[in-house]
Amino acid sequence: MTKHSTGLVIGLTFVATLGGLLFGYDTAVISGAVSSIKTDFIVPLHWPEFWANALSGLAISAALIGCIIGSGVAGWVGSALGRKGGLLVAAALFLVSAVGSAYPELGLGRIGGMGAAAVVPFIVYRIICGVGVGMASMLSPLYIAEIAPSEIRGRLVSFNQLSIVVGMLVVYFVNLMIQQQGDLAWLNSTGWRLMLLSEAVPAALFMGLLLFVPDTPRWLVMKGRSSQALNILERLQGGEIARQTVAEIEDSLQVEGSSTKANLFAFGSLVLWVGVLLSVFQQLVGINAVLYYAPQMFENMGASTNASFLQTVVVGAANVLFTVLAIVTVDRLGRKPLMIVGALVMAVAMLALGFLFYANSVGMLALGAVLLYIAGFALSWGPVTWVLLSEIFPNAIKNRAMAIAVAAQWIANLAISISFPIVDGSSALNALFHHGFAYWIYGAMSVLAAIFVYWYVPETKQKTLEDIQALWTRSRPATAEQAQLVEHAGHPRQT
Repeated sequence: MTKHSTGLVIGLTFVATLGGLLFGYDTAVISGAVSSIKTDFIVPLHWPEFWANALSGLAISAALIGCIIGSGVAGWVGSALGRKGGLLVAAALFLVSAVGSAYPELGLGRIGGMGAAAVVPFIVYRIICGVGVGMASMLSPLYIAEIAPSEIRGRLVSFNQLSIVVGMLVVYFVNLMIQQQGDLAWLNSTGWRLMLLSEAVPAALFMGLLLFVPDTPRWLVMKGRSSQALNILERLQGGEIARQTVAEIEDSLQVEGSSTKANLFAFGSLVLWVGVLLSVFQQLVGINAVLYYAPQMFENMGASTNASFLQTVVVGAANVLFTVLAIVTVDRLGRKPLMIVGALVMAVAMLALGFLFYANSVGMLALGAVLLYIAGFALSWGPVTWVLLSEIFPNAIKNRAMAIAVAAQWIANLAISISFPIVDGSSALNALFHHGFAYWIYGAMSVLAAIFVYWYVPETKQKTLEDIQALWTRSRPATAEQAQLVEHAGHPRQT
């Protein structure tokens, strides 16, 4: 790559990763508002413990319902409007929902005067935001993967995950600064609204920058606009390589006689199941229970409100640090080793944390276990899952297959996010396990995740997207190298 083309690729990657930043920002901003939302919207209802905890979990995780919807339609939107067009829609949804979720009473009543009734429009606005997150969670890494050269694709797609965790860290600082502006009463009346409103700033920036980027060459070829694709690829790769790439993309789209309506199972069912299970396991290991409810978790350890917010910032910093390490190593060590090692590290950390809670021995050891868990996730299942999802699906089915996998991820995320406050808030379970039970479940899921990757996930480093397609073909691999890759991935050779 020339210096000019490298700069262009990095610039386009930066714009696309703002979708990841908003993904992370929205994921973490709600953590600062958990207690206030419960105080303002849930407690006044005087519901029984189980139903109050369930409604609290729904209010906090309502965005995930939208994420399921957004990721489910992202494939269609990304195909119809392009990767760029889909990201523009997501940016608009981020902007609208930031204002609406901060002030759900707008147009309905006095700000702060609706009491528990405001929980309904609040949930609606959070769902709208989730649609944007769901779309961006698929389209941002897909955009990057489709414009990145194969030798640095893993690194560049990992930048999307770095952007996610940077968004989390930024909002942890924003929440901390807002929380320090007043007492608890001010936080419950005004502070949490400012936290949610702050998302409007990066949303507006994202929308503005998207107006100046092109769509991806692969989407343009899919739409029969190969000349435009060639023009972009010549700027990204140079003339001869660009022409070769366009030809390879056109060939890869010719499946069962159609480039736009290939059977979803044209490459077998295993590729789809691998993508779905990668997504599901990324959530079953419990990452968003930790991220959404970090202040609550630290308060369970005995920290004050101020200390819990500060410890949450420490968690965010660790997330960023180890994601950077993943970016440095993913194209060197490969995807599969990082995923296996990361899952085992998370298993050790979660099982240890559960036992520390069970033994009422929380403190610095428990904080250390949380940081070890974050390190394991950030080094592996955080960024590398998105790298694999953007790589493994053949071009002809990528839109639909990736949309299904990402939708499955958000369904699992919703299940974890709603179930955690029910499990962690259960008086019966806490009498037996002292808040430790949920973490044992996440530790067990981490062990299963490592086993799954070992047996079923192929190594894809430094392969073009078109080469990776050969891993899933139903016909005998064309070369000995491809045959070896297929067998190593756990796929029987077929004739």
